[in-house]
Amino acid sequence: MLKALQLEPEKCTGCLQCEMACSYENEGIFNPSKSRIKVFTFHEEGRFAPYTCTQCAEAWCLHACPVEAIVINPVTGSKDVLEDVCVGCKVCTIACPFGTVNYNADTGKVIKCDLCGGEPACASACPTQAITYVDADHTGLDRMRAHAAQTIPRN
Repeated sequence: MLKALQLEPEKCTGCLQCEMACSYENEGIFNPSKSRIKVFTFHEEGRFAPYTCTQCAEAWCLHACPVEAIVINPVTGSKDVLEDVCVGCKVCTIACPFGTVNYNADTGKVIKCDLCGGEPACASACPTQAITYVDADHTGLDRMRAHAAQTIPRN
């Protein structure tokens, strides 16, 4: 049974523990700018929303990669970047509709959430359970998309 991150913005306090845990787990340094999860701040409303790769079934990043450096992890189902194959062209960053594939200038490669191999550090670090690792059928992705549609200004 596959699991996925469930993000509940209404529980987020903006403490950034998820970002710190992610950067330490993946980069060995406490630095939110190196995190694969980000906390978006709605300053005027005083709200926060964690966001990261949703591990899309369609996986546009995977399909866009010209060197096939993004593969499906058979254990977790996450779409993982093979750092030794990635050429840093950034095509996947453009293909991702959620903006959750990022370029790491230090390595010249892209980075994205890989669910920490099945034990996401962000979920373990979240003191309010705004981020949990649950059965993939219960993630509320549809609810998250509906919430995003309400909060994003339309022209």
